[in-house]
Amino acid sequence: MSCSIERKTQMNRRTLLIGASTLGLAVFGGGVFFLTRRNQQVDTETVAAVDPSLLVRSYSPSFGPDEAPVTLVEFFDPSCEACRAFHPVVQKIRKQFPTQVRIVMRYTVFHEGSDEAVRILETARMQDKFEPVLDAILEQQPRWALHDGPRMDIAWQIAETAGLDLEKAKSDKQFPGITGVLNQDMADVNALGIRQTPTFFLNGRQMSEISIDGLIADVRSAVENS
Repeated sequence: MSCSIERKTQMNRRTLLIGASTLGLAVFGGGVFFLTRRNQQVDTETVAAVDPSLLVRSYSPSFGPDEAPVTLVEFFDPSCEACRAFHPVVQKIRKQFPTQVRIVMRYTVFHEGSDEAVRILETARMQDKFEPVLDAILEQQPRWALHDGPRMDIAWQIAETAGLDLEKAKSDKQFPGITGVLNQDMADVNALGIRQTPTFFLNGRQMSEISIDGLIADVRSAVENS
């Protein structure tokens, strides 16, 4: 389950709506997992590590101590349904491994409107409201990330409800530093050859065949072996 560039252009609106509805029911409709547990963990030792400078930038939003023995980097798109589905899992990892795991978030703007969603998140970060706004933007993604055209006005309203000073944020959203973050993150996305979201790197190695249960299991394994 992921949002890819190819799939985005190939799927028609009906298919996307059905997929989003199914995803919402599975993930948020009573705790029923929509993905089956992966039988095999990713053998990260067999996957070549990439240039670490492409994974973590000094400005990247992160959770957990910098010196944590395990680093999980997520390339995510605020408009991506799969990223929304994985967000509670990432939060669960944070709670289970508060000192052992550092989580770094990188922006991957594949969808229409995603660049502005990033500007919402970055202005929220300037106001120390990143986390509540991120949670609200993803939780209420079906309201604004519409496949027939994003409703960014609704996204801004959602952010305001989550605590964002809207007037200040709208004056700050064109801050050159935010444009720089967007440009650098997408340059790294292209350099890494990322084609879908979410894409995770665990201790510098790209994970494949990610499932909800599998992600937690792989992180736990990395912690136990760190």
